[in-house]
Amino acid sequence: MPSRGQVGEPADGMLEDLDAAALAYAERLDGATPAEAGESRERLIRYCLPFAGRLARRYRGRGEHLEDLEQVARLGLVKSIDRYDPRRGSFTAYAVITISGELKRHFRDRTWGVHVPRRVQDLSLEVGHASMLLTGVLSRAPTTGELADRLGVPEAAVLEAVESAAGHSPASLNAPVAGDGATEFGDLLGGLDAELESVTDKLTVTDLLLRMPARERRMLAMRFYGNRTQAEIADELGISQMHVSRLLSRALTWLREAMLSDSPPHWAGGSRGGRPGMQVVVARAGGALAVRVRGEVDRDTAQRLRAGLRQAINSAGVRSVLVDLTAVPLVDAAGVSVLLDAVQAASAARVDFGVTGAQPYVTRILAVSGLAGVLRRA
Repeated sequence: MPSRGQVGEPADGMLEDLDAAALAYAERLDGATPAEAGESRERLIRYCLPFAGRLARRYRGRGEHLEDLEQVARLGLVKSIDRYDPRRGSFTAYAVITISGELKRHFRDRTWGVHVPRRVQDLSLEVGHASMLLTGVLSRAPTTGELADRLGVPEAAVLEAVESAAGHSPASLNAPVAGDGATEFGDLLGGLDAELESVTDKLTVTDLLLRMPARERRMLAMRFYGNRTQAEIADELGISQMHVSRLLSRALTWLREAMLSDSPPHWAGGSRGGRPGMQVVVARAGGALAVRVRGEVDRDTAQRLRAGLRQAINSAGVRSVLVDLTAVPLVDAAGVSVLLDAVQAASAARVDFGVTGAQPYVTRILAVSGLAGVLRRA
């Protein structure tokens, strides 16, 4: 054992007395010049190097080179010497804690290819160490339950630690595939995205939907995004199922034509955005009034048409009123009610009332609703 006056290398086969060497070092610092203090520090570091090496070897076999671990342990040794205070207890115990902390910090911060929580990192290292110990004792690989019992943690925590261990040294995507030097590992991952070609179509449809009236957009969303039936849509909107079917068919037809053309076609159902539009233009020639209607006649627009027809029928000197439905693609139950009311009002005012230009679909609706008698040929 070296004397307190001179600290040298430990003899072969003997362990160094770190506490005695550290106390002697602390005594020599009292009244020593900076040069003497530096020399004593270097001598104590060399004396403790074998001790740091033994601590480093405890962590070998965990994916790090022993030389790197020894360097980290020596750094911890230097820190423990520089921070040592004899009044706080044993230098050996303090050095073990400091060096072990540096080694664990190295594994946590420098060796993981993928960042995982510190708790999982520490547990992963403990699971690896416990697995090696139990393998030697049991002569087989330990089970998850045996590892959990050894470490005193739940099995779920052990499984999480084992799974996270794969992030310690992830495989390189540029690693060559065995047997084929021209192919890299990354070439075997992924594949063609079948939905990639539809991205442009989806963006186009999104823009076209914004050009449609709010009601049609709502119906399409309820039908194809909400998976609602036509009957459910009709109940919520307060219209007939036939009306819903007609509107959906027209909207899909318009979308299909717009997708295939460079510029969107004209929307025949009325104004775009907001409330569906309807235009009523009245032209008078003597005692005859011509009422031209453009757009849909449904629950949203029926009252406007009712007011316009009543005003036309009750105008002074009017003998006949002819309603032109050439630009009307649809008349629902509310629209039929308006025309029936107009027929009654015209009869009471002794005004001839007729409807002309109705499209085939509208003509069938008016005929089955009792308005066949007011239909006129263009």
